[in-house]
Amino acid sequence: MIFENIKGVIKTSLIDFPGKIAAVLFVGGCNFRCPYCYNVDVVLTPSQLPTVSQEELFKFFSSRKGWLDGVVVSGGEPTIYPDLPQLLGWIKEFGYAVKLDTNGSDPHMLQSLIDGRLVDYVALDVKAPLDSSRYQVFSQGCDGVEKIRAAAEILMSSNISYEFRTTVVPGLVSREDVLQIAQELRGAQRYYLQQFRPEPRLIDPGLVSVRPYPLEFLYELRKEVSPYFKICKVRA
Repeated sequence: MIFENIKGVIKTSLIDFPGKIAAVLFVGGCNFRCPYCYNVDVVLTPSQLPTVSQEELFKFFSSRKGWLDGVVVSGGEPTIYPDLPQLLGWIKEFGYAVKLDTNGSDPHMLQSLIDGRLVDYVALDVKAPLDSSRYQVFSQGCDGVEKIRAAAEILMSSNISYEFRTTVVPGLVSREDVLQIAQELRGAQRYYLQQFRPEPRLIDPGLVSVRPYPLEFLYELRKEVSPYFKICKVRA
């Protein structure tokens, strides 16, 4: 049950939901194992983390009416829970816009959320070029690529706001990879190049000592791929 697996809340964020003041919910558990992920406990050992109860969320959402604009549901990976639509519908009852952060591994869930008008904005992480051999590094060898490609197509043919984003990690994602991703997603609304952050704890401890690409490199890369997108930016 997704209501039993909400493991953290950021009460106020000005950066996670474009154009809105938002709260962020972190759902425990994930079907991917991205080496650079810094939500280590949320992904690997969610059962060991305290849960934010539905009653606590009710009090919080009720108290923030008129001040918060939206709620971001992130993780982990929210779409691994079949009752995600119930959570999003419940949030909608408070009058908040909803943004979903997803790895795109469940296009059927994504389509149902769009059809049900349960999401207003979706951020889909594109880890690497949509090639099965490359995606195994992130998706534990599952058949994620075709599903992610389908999820991307759903977003690009929808009437909701969305973004694709790639974390550019030295040794995992190269300039050539980003150029290929840009070709695969050409015509999309928004594409963000995210700078890798070597946090003290990552799923792959070997990446902790990796130095991020210089910002100048990311801005030059943005110039190369921006013609493929309506909006293309760097997130440092």
